[in-house]
Amino acid sequence: MGPVIALVGAESTGKTTLAHALALELRSLGRPATRVAEYLREFCDAHGRTPRPEEQAAIADEQWRRIEAAARDGHIVLADTTPLMIAVYSEFVFGDRSLYPLALERQRRCAHTLLTGLDLAWQPDGLQRDGAQVRGPVDRLVRDALASAVLPYSVVYGEGSARTAAAVAALRPLLHLPAQVAPAPDGPRLRGRCRECLQPECEHLSSASAAKRPLP
Repeated sequence: MGPVIALVGAESTGKTTLAHALALELRSLGRPATRVAEYLREFCDAHGRTPRPEEQAAIADEQWRRIEAAARDGHIVLADTTPLMIAVYSEFVFGDRSLYPLALERQRRCAHTLLTGLDLAWQPDGLQRDGAQVRGPVDRLVRDALASAVLPYSVVYGEGSARTAAAVAALRPLLHLPAQVAPAPDGPRLRGRCRECLQPECEHLSSASAAKRPLP
């Protein structure tokens, strides 16, 4: 079974874009990688609506089935969401916490979890998105769930290639990726803004507060 890298986070935080970019980057480093798309999107497109409470568990099961099937090839699997996000939204939308035990058990089988930060601008995307106002509460639920299960994770910030670089930096020790060689600076380097930081383990502000406060 190949290692599963879970990408989780609130809506419109770049999970799909990051999964695509990571797959290309890992392949360029000689590491075969497979992206597993979000089944919920497929469900919404097929039914023309969001799922009902009683349909949530089946969607989570199908998402995990696809992740496990992809991992059988031995490739690195980039899971563009996991059952944990289904459990989070079941609580957020329906007040149902029953999906957490199995979702966290499955999350524990992932080699590592990348949590996408709230620094990107919210974008509409059909039935699946409710609005920028839900991102903070959902982000908090994801963090609380991971903390309750003592599951380590890295928060990824930045735009475009900077976000990809942050994710690669978080995965480098786990996947034994070659070290990045940075060019020597010509003069003193200024400290970058928090949202551009490429160190996923470094959070100067929580995502919720960073979304509300102006950048320095």
